[in-house]
Amino acid sequence: MTPPPERSAHILISGRVQGVGFRAWMRDKARGLGLKGWVRNTRDGRVEAVLCGPQTDVEVMLQACRTGPKWARVDHIEHRPDLGTVDNDFSVRATL
Repeated sequence: MTPPPERSAHILISGRVQGVGFRAWMRDKARGLGLKGWVRNTRDGRVEAVLCGPQTDVEVMLQACRTGPKWARVDHIEHRPDLGTVDNDFSVRATL
């Protein structure tokens, strides 16, 4: 059986996304899907993330990011060029 195609996505999420548990929510959801990658706050108030894994799971995560956790408000998701694969887990990184 052929493994599902892999995909990576580099995104920046704007809105009320800091101080609402977005990074922890994203880490837990991504790990639950078995994705690799990372998430961090940026100094300009956005959340930046890289998601890597089976295409369908990355799409599920991207869709979930459109609403985020309970207290978040997502105004815009900017997609950046794919970065390829990353480490074997999903982590929260320090603010950039």
